[in-house]
Amino acid sequence: MKTCFLKTYLRSRARVITLSVVSAAVFLLTFYLYELPLGAVLYPLAVCAVFAVIFAAFDLRRARLRHNELTRLCRMPGALIERMPEPRSLDDLDYQAIIASLQQEQKQLATDTSLRYSDMVDYYTIWAHQIKTPIAAMRLILQNEDTPAGRQLSDELQRIEQYVEMVLAFMRLDSGSSDYLFREQELDPIVREAVKKFSGQFIRKKLRLYYEPLHARVLTDEKWLAFVIEQVLSNAVKYTNSGGVTIELEAPLTLCIRDTGIGIAPEDLPRVFEKSYTGYNGRSDKKASGIGLYLCRRVCTNLGHRIELSSSLELGTAVRIHLERDELEVE
Repeated sequence: MKTCFLKTYLRSRARVITLSVVSAAVFLLTFYLYELPLGAVLYPLAVCAVFAVIFAAFDLRRARLRHNELTRLCRMPGALIERMPEPRSLDDLDYQAIIASLQQEQKQLATDTSLRYSDMVDYYTIWAHQIKTPIAAMRLILQNEDTPAGRQLSDELQRIEQYVEMVLAFMRLDSGSSDYLFREQELDPIVREAVKKFSGQFIRKKLRLYYEPLHARVLTDEKWLAFVIEQVLSNAVKYTNSGGVTIELEAPLTLCIRDTGIGIAPEDLPRVFEKSYTGYNGRSDKKASGIGLYLCRRVCTNLGHRIELSSSLELGTAVRIHLERDELEVE
C-alpha cells in the first residue's frame, strides 16, 4: 500500500521533478560550453537540492495525511460526509463542487424514494384493511352453506385472509416503524387461537391433532407470535395428507410444531427461509409464494426468538420456535 502511494505521488510530481532536472542540466551545460568554472553552479545546485529534499519531505507528509483523510471519507456513507478537505488547487474546487452536486442529488433521490415508499405502504395498508370487510361478509354468508362446495370456499377464503395478513406483515416489517408490544403471555391461548383457524381443514383432511396444554409463559408480542404460529400451521396442514400435526413444548422453552407431511428435499433445507424461495414442493404446488417462512424468520428475529426447521422427505417436517430470550430492554 505504501509503495503504491509513493509511486502515485511520484507520478503526480513527475513534471516538477523533470523540470528541475532539466533546468539543472541546462545550467551545467551552459557553464560547460562557456568554459566557466563548474563549481560556481554546482554549489548553488547542491543547496537547491537540499531545500528540494526538505520541501519534498514536507510535501510527501502532507500528501500522505490528505490521502488518509480522503480514504477515511471513502469508507463513510455519502450522507454522513459533511466537510471535505481544504481545496489546494482549482481541480480540487471543481471536484468538490461535483461531489456536492452529487450529494444533493442523492439526498433528493432518497427523499423522493422515501415518499413514494410511504405512499405505497399507506395504499396497501388501506387496501388490506378495506378488503377485510368483503372477506368478513363472505365468511358470514358461507357459515350457512354447510356443503362440500361451501366448505371448500371457506378454505379458499381463509387462504385469502392469510395472504392479506402476509401483505400487512411484509409492509410493517419494512416500513421502519413497529407496533411491537412485549408482555408476559400465556402460550396456550395463542396456540389454541391459531389451531382454531385451521380446525375446518383438519376435519376435512381427516388429520389428527396431538396437542396437550403447554403451561408456559413467554415474553413476546402476542399478535406477531400468533402470525408466526399460523404460518407454520398453514404449511403443516397444507403439505400433510395423512397422519397429523403435533404441537408440544421442548426444553427449555421451545415450541415444536411437527407434521407427518411430504417433507422437504435435503437440497432445499438451507434455503427455506430465503425470500421467494419455494423449493421443489413449491414448484410442484404452483401456489407457494416463498414468503411465509421468510416472514417468520424476520418476525422471530425482531421478537428476539429463533426459528429453525428440520425435515425428511416423506417423513414430515418439524419447526422449532425457540422462545427463550436473550437480554431485551422492555420499555
